[in-house]
Amino acid sequence: MKIDDWLLDILVCPACKSPLRAATDADELACTSETCGLIYPVRDDIPVLLVDEARRA
Repeated sequence: MKIDDWLLDILVCPACKSPLRAATDADELACTSETCGLIYPVRDDIPVLLVDEARRA
């Protein structure tokens, strides 16, 4: 997954507005909130920030 650092700095979870972090083992972005815990897929280096597409940790 190739997402620029400046983009990761501004991306937030659509559900709870917490920052997202890149998952090291997969092409995913994980919400940093302990209560939300949604994980969003990244397809073709494009984050899919739709709550319907996310999965629970």
